[in-house]
Amino acid sequence: MKFSNSLKFVYGLLIAVLAFGAFAAPSAYAAPKGPTILDVAKAANAQTGEFSILIAAINAADPSVARTLSGNGQFTVFAPTDAAFVSLLDELGLTAEQLLGNQALVTKVLLYHVVRGNRDSAAILDSSRIRTLERGFVFQSGGVLTDANGRTANIIATDIKASNGVIHVIDRVVLP
Repeated sequence: MKFSNSLKFVYGLLIAVLAFGAFAAPSAYAAPKGPTILDVAKAANAQTGEFSILIAAINAADPSVARTLSGNGQFTVFAPTDAAFVSLLDELGLTAEQLLGNQALVTKVLLYHVVRGNRDSAAILDSSRIRTLERGFVFQSGGVLTDANGRTANIIATDIKASNGVIHVIDRVVLP
């Protein structure tokens, strides 16, 4: 008889814990409070028009990119300007439509600009090798990023805060 009451107690406790977890879990995944990296980029583009190609690329990429940039995790984004994208298009001999029409390529390139963690300019300048979400590395020296192909990009604006990370503006698209 005691065994059965103890077993009932354990089952009741287990059910209570699972029920609490089911109701508590959604709040753990709720959107961050305040403007996210994606929100900040869109607002900056609305004011300056400097990030319209970046926003178009995020929209053309796998939807997981937009979810990442608007989700709960903490990330650092190296955001190329429109001039940086235009320069890349000229360099590659592509139109914006050709680039944006290749979802796999756009996704790969964008993830090469995203780093796990909220890294302000001091943390970036203290790093010589930075792992990206694309699983590659960019190398940093004196505020200049060097990609896997030896191409360089200058960090031209830093520490643009968002609720889920920080944005640093770069003057050239880096490529994996």
